[in-house]
Amino acid sequence: MTLAVLHLDDHLVAIDKPPGLLVHRTQLAAQENEAALQLLRDQLGRPVWPVHRLDRGTSGVLLFALSPEVASVLGTMFEQGRMRKRYLALVRGWPGDDEGLIDHPLARDPEQPSAGQPMLPAQTRWRVLKRDAWPIATDPRFATTRVALVEAEPLQGRRHQIRRHLKHIAHPILGDATHGKGPLNRAVAAHLGITRLWLHAQRLELAHPVGGSTLRLDSPPDAAWPAWG
Repeated sequence: MTLAVLHLDDHLVAIDKPPGLLVHRTQLAAQENEAALQLLRDQLGRPVWPVHRLDRGTSGVLLFALSPEVASVLGTMFEQGRMRKRYLALVRGWPGDDEGLIDHPLARDPEQPSAGQPMLPAQTRWRVLKRDAWPIATDPRFATTRVALVEAEPLQGRRHQIRRHLKHIAHPILGDATHGKGPLNRAVAAHLGITRLWLHAQRLELAHPVGGSTLRLDSPPDAAWPAWG
């Protein structure tokens, strides 16, 4: 696999991560031989350092440093929220408002019971870009299923933040096996002809760690995303 490079300079590199690709190898997916870190290292012929993560199912902008010093600076910027992140998500249902702010603390580890865990502040801005009704029937009362294209901007970087927040307002992301609905996910996969998490990291905006100039990294959604009239 050849990764699409969105930006490359002497200090950092950004790629367009395809859905389903791990950021780095992990014991939780020991059977997977490919990961973005190793692929990019081999593609560039030099070491790279991850500075943030995208869930395996999420596509879009993924940033790496080209030195441990720059990795440290970028890591601190992510931790302090000194970056703007914009995502696209396909969600179940039509939100009642056109935009809003989800202010809902999240447990540190989404894979463990929340009880007893520290609750971390988490806010996500969102707005509806499109609404549609697809010819998918998972409830005998309705012949169609309402879906919406939503833009989301997490103000922190909690694990699964957008996925958990959109579930919190009863609009889970389509294809989310953890926070969504299995029957609907299977029906959507059959309708679109592809199984995936419909979450895409569309834009990352930051001050360059060396020099401070504004760097805007964009990744348009790939051709598998539904066309909207």
